[in-house]
Amino acid sequence: MGLILLEALLALVVLVAIVWWTMFSGRKGGELQAPQPPDDDKQPPPSP
Repeated sequence: MGLILLEALLALVVLVAIVWWTMFSGRKGGELQAPQPPDDDKQPPPSP
């Protein structure tokens, strides 16, 4: 009985370690921002 409880506790510790690792091991500044497209479309088209 004690061995089963020890195994269950070990499985819980491994689960908590995996969740902790995935939550706090990312980039320090968060996700990178996507590059912005150029602002060429904001100017009106030239008149003929």
